[in-house]
Amino acid sequence: MATRRALLLIADIGGYTEYMQFHRSMLGHAEAATRRLLDKVVDAARDFDLVEIEGDAAFLSRDAQGSDGAATLSAVTRAAVAMHRAFHAQRRLIELNMCPCRSCTRTSALKLKFVAHVGDVATQTIRRRKKLVGVDVIYVHRLLKNPITVPEYLLVSDDLFRNGGAASADLVIREIAQDLEGIGRVQTFYVDVEDMAAPLEPPADPSWRLRIGATFDMVGRGLPHVLPRRRPRAVAPAG
Repeated sequence: MATRRALLLIADIGGYTEYMQFHRSMLGHAEAATRRLLDKVVDAARDFDLVEIEGDAAFLSRDAQGSDGAATLSAVTRAAVAMHRAFHAQRRLIELNMCPCRSCTRTSALKLKFVAHVGDVATQTIRRRKKLVGVDVIYVHRLLKNPITVPEYLLVSDDLFRNGGAASADLVIREIAQDLEGIGRVQTFYVDVEDMAAPLEPPADPSWRLRIGATFDMVGRGLPHVLPRRRPRAVAPAG
């Protein structure tokens, strides 16, 4: 398989597991909320292509061939800021619908974090579905398991930061060494997302019509999880 140089970025929703562990009657609302959030996150990363939605995360990439380190790091930073803004704007809109369930009222517990790396990848097609493969794909996914305590951050690999660090000289960057499973000890760098972006302005409250419409939409999505399922009728034996 032919390989190419690619910039790899994962946007991961923090607090997702706890958020989804509600009563099953609210599962439809939780699923609808997280899907809306991921949709907005992906749309905001205009310079990246979506590779795959991986549960609570969006895996994206873009061609890095011919780009210098500063350009690739700047692309990641711009994308992270735009995705962070889109995520929180949509989260606020979900909170303003009139459904009182915990799935709708507790979206404030959800956060967004990012990991990024640059490396060589190949494209593999299995049953008409294209996937990126390679050691560097494994590498960027391993970065998600880290000891960082900041709720929302951008973590980049040494390969990405080494040649592009000057592009972010105005940021408070912290270095952290990690042991990645199957890869070994590596140096990584992270920054608090709040240090990269100006504080979000609170969006204007939607009209009552929009709030009512959003409420009925969320209620409708939750109905399949609360309505009793019909059991198939038993067929009497012939004769």
